[in-house]
Amino acid sequence: MSEKITFIGFGEAASAIVSGWGPSRHEVFTYDIKLDDPSTRGEIVDRCSKFGVWPCDTPQEALQDADLVLSTVTADQATEAARAASPFLKAGQVWLDLNSCAPSSKVKSAGLIEAAGGQYVDVAVMAPVYPKLNRVPLLVAGPHADEIAPRLAGLPMSPRVVPGDIGAASSIKMIRSIMVKGLEALTAECTLAAVAAGVQDEVFASLLKSHPGTDWPAQTFYNFERSMVHGARRAAEMEEVARTLQDLGLPSDMVTSTVKWQRKLAAADVPAPENARQINPETIAHALLPHIRSS
Repeated sequence: MSEKITFIGFGEAASAIVSGWGPSRHEVFTYDIKLDDPSTRGEIVDRCSKFGVWPCDTPQEALQDADLVLSTVTADQATEAARAASPFLKAGQVWLDLNSCAPSSKVKSAGLIEAAGGQYVDVAVMAPVYPKLNRVPLLVAGPHADEIAPRLAGLPMSPRVVPGDIGAASSIKMIRSIMVKGLEALTAECTLAAVAAGVQDEVFASLLKSHPGTDWPAQTFYNFERSMVHGARRAAEMEEVARTLQDLGLPSDMVTSTVKWQRKLAAADVPAPENARQINPETIAHALLPHIRSS
């Protein structure tokens, strides 16, 4: 069944989901803050044209008559996006918050949406959107989750309801990210140090003996690529992870260090690798070292 769908924010996640649905399956609109800036407007307009999406100049225009609203902005802008959109929501419109935020941030956004008459759903995206596109695994939580999950499945998407209030899905995502994004930071710190000391072959051989189930060169390549391309967004997410831990009364030392590493790798003026078979981790490390040492 065709739905009128609005994306607030039309970056990688939104475009991947839409591309998975294919052309003309749904009527899709978007408002992205980059449309307000002449220097970035063309980027969003071109992306919309590629995927058959209607760009809107205001949140009000984008939200008009939308059946489902998917918020896919950066983690630090998620609550602000809810605040900006709330005056234009109609009673019963569904706001799906796919952003990587702390549970407390999602509760705050939910308050804005529900006060405007909307139905807020906590959604956690549990894997990279490529290559799964619209079939990327989603966790959904909150009072409307059971009602909305079948609609998402029909789009099609791949939701799974988790028990609990708003923030339950986000808690799973945030706490898992301590390990996933933290391993990326550890990979960078270990590999760069090994290459700088000229002992990378011995280090990787030792790691392979300790953890024989992991292809360390391939995993290292993948972790570097994720941080070099998406480090800024990952850093914003990890700041929400730190907030999650603080809300739980726990220290966030590892998470804070992960934020710094993700930012360093994203800020390095080095093109991200594209093919693990052509570029090994040592090559990436040599390219990054001058930038990391000076940062």
